[in-house]
Amino acid sequence: MPHPLNAMITIPAGEYRVGSESFYPEESPIRSIHLEAFAIDAAPVTNAEYARFVAETGYVTVSEQPPDPVLYPNLPPEEQIPESAVFIPPPPSVDRSQPMSWWALIAGADWRHPQGPDTAIDERMDHPVVHLAYDDALAYAQWMGKRLPTADEWEVAARGGLVDQDYAWGAEMTPGGRWLANVWQGPFPWRNEQADGWFWTSPVGSFPANGYGLVDVCGNVWEWTSTLFPVADGEQERRIIKGGSFLCAENYCHRFRPAALMGQTVDTATCHMGFRCASESA
Repeated sequence: MPHPLNAMITIPAGEYRVGSESFYPEESPIRSIHLEAFAIDAAPVTNAEYARFVAETGYVTVSEQPPDPVLYPNLPPEEQIPESAVFIPPPPSVDRSQPMSWWALIAGADWRHPQGPDTAIDERMDHPVVHLAYDDALAYAQWMGKRLPTADEWEVAARGGLVDQDYAWGAEMTPGGRWLANVWQGPFPWRNEQADGWFWTSPVGSFPANGYGLVDVCGNVWEWTSTLFPVADGEQERRIIKGGSFLCAENYCHRFRPAALMGQTVDTATCHMGFRCASESA
């Protein structure tokens, strides 16, 4: 019987293999690791769940506040406003080597207004919450008496018991021609053919669970982990994010795989950033 989407799933202690040598250099090498047993949410945290947290605590997210003057001391006054990054489909003439061409900092974009101030989440309460910086995810996890997973924990859980497979469901991206995650189909960033049925986020659990019962570990939204990403001296702190998002495509950012990772600055909030929680095993 499937786990309910609001359940936590226990991942047993043991020896596991993480990483990949087939895609991006930061995923290499393949490593053997030991993990103690832990529990992890079956699904990313939803808008409904985050709304309950905000209603009970009055918490204000990073994207609802002006930029931190300590981090951005030279920011002009007119830019010292609450804003967050939203994907804007570019014209065909845009060069794909210029990723800022399809991102815009939009005033009033936040978790309640995922595509800008004129949008809302009323019809998306079962979608993953987005526009959350690292501290926003951490605050919710601590309120729940949980924590954020480490990158290794996240990857092991996402693999669902499979060993040395590229995806959470096996070796093929689209077995039998079927899309098993909310990702981008078509030439990114110009045209999403929506063969999977979605352009933006999808309700959690819209695609099959992996072998452990986790959903949305590939695509839909990137997810914060607690693991630091290496940076040079003087650079802003980054944490590893995992899972890819609805903006990941086979032909660009092929990172909707358990081994894939990126380093994200901790104050960054975007329209495709979410999270799930973990805890020590009961």
